[in-house]
Amino acid sequence: MKRIAVFCGSSEGASPAYMEAAKELGKTLAEQKLTLVYGGASVGLMGAVADGAMKAGGHVIGVIPDFLEKREVAHSHVSELIVVSSMHERKAKMAELADGFVALPGGPGTLEEFFEIFTWAQLGLHKKPLGILNVEGYYDLLINLFNHMADERFMHEKYRDMTLSDTTPASLLEKFRQYEAPAVKTYIRRPEQT
Repeated sequence: MKRIAVFCGSSEGASPAYMEAAKELGKTLAEQKLTLVYGGASVGLMGAVADGAMKAGGHVIGVIPDFLEKREVAHSHVSELIVVSSMHERKAKMAELADGFVALPGGPGTLEEFFEIFTWAQLGLHKKPLGILNVEGYYDLLINLFNHMADERFMHEKYRDMTLSDTTPASLLEKFRQYEAPAVKTYIRRPEQT
């Protein structure tokens, strides 16, 4: 692992713990010589994770769509800022650059980015680790939803376990290092379909 993509909110959230966790994740990535790849903004948790990494001497790559850069939310002090033409291109570039993916607290955009990467992993399009930094139980309901999906047979057990979770950046990154991707899903036809 050389680069970790972080998906997170462009807002600070209700609890100061979210901003602290973002800064701590950035700092931990820098200390472990891992490049941060993120959405390129200077605001909210996005700005905090980048600031945390840079303050600790880390390398930070921001990937931002041009319409957001024009609104002056782009982080002007990152190591490298890649400007793309769309949100789709941003996700594709981040996926291409990263060796693993972490979701910090965030809203629909964070979940959309995370779920696309999760789906790609289930389909075998990548074998990179992905996880959530579950700050103050923020993602407890999502973890419960994954359990419900598995119980109701809309998600295989092995895919539920694909999403790693921890409360500290160092512990989550250690799980990333030990991660082995499950076998790719296969579709078996029922006898009456043949």
